[in-house]
Amino acid sequence: MSYKNLEIWQLAKDISIDIHKMTLEKLPKFEMFEEGSQIRRSSKSVRSNIVEGYGRRYYKMDYIKHLLYAQASNDETIDHLETIYETKSLTDEKLFNELSNRIDILGKKLNKFIQSVRKPDASDQ
Repeated sequence: MSYKNLEIWQLAKDISIDIHKMTLEKLPKFEMFEEGSQIRRSSKSVRSNIVEGYGRRYYKMDYIKHLLYAQASNDETIDHLETIYETKSLTDEKLFNELSNRIDILGKKLNKFIQSVRKPDASDQ
């Protein structure tokens, strides 16, 4: 199995790609180095931390730590998205709602995944 088989990674990958495109196509030029840069980095951090955690999956606490980083980056991503929408840098309400919903779903799935990794297994007892 590979991290690429994880639903959370697949969702994070798709979101990071769509956010990257959104920042290049829908935001004013001045946002390229402001919120646009921040949201690109935070969305890419979600998927990167899932990958890094997966690479450390045999060290349970390291795995959980990186999944928690991914969850925090996901929260940061939604905050940046809300900021660019509230400041009217992003005016496409449909796109905002769609991205916001997908980021929210990813957050919930990350939370459930973290809970499942935290469960004690036979080697913990």
